[in-house]
Amino acid sequence: MDDWLDIVAESLDSTAVISSVSHQRAGGVAVFLGVTRAEKRADGVELLALDYEAYIDMAREQLKDLAKRAREKWPMICRLAILHRTGRVAVEEPSVVIAVSTPHRGDSFAACEWLIDTLKKEVAVWKKEVWADGKMSWVDPK
Repeated sequence: MDDWLDIVAESLDSTAVISSVSHQRAGGVAVFLGVTRAEKRADGVELLALDYEAYIDMAREQLKDLAKRAREKWPMICRLAILHRTGRVAVEEPSVVIAVSTPHRGDSFAACEWLIDTLKKEVAVWKKEVWADGKMSWVDPK
């Protein structure tokens, strides 16, 4: 298998990830970028960034398990990639990128959606909101 699965501290290169799932049998490539969005708390304070922490060894194993399960659900997957950032991720920067190639677009969309939804529920990665007033708050993954 040519899957690219990792937890990394550096910025994510979505172009490299998309290129990694390219395959001659793939007629569809679905890509999901999870990006830090600008938002405000109820009191009007702006979000500056998200801080991500991970139990890296466990999270990498969990990504391998996700890829295996995705391939069981969609055996026609040609290639897939899941990369998640750790550390500080500013507004407009991606914290996660998932790409899936399949012969037909419907399967790549479905697999991509299942992968991000399942990753958020199961993988040992946690995020904390960093606010302009210096306060921080952990985000419940549910």
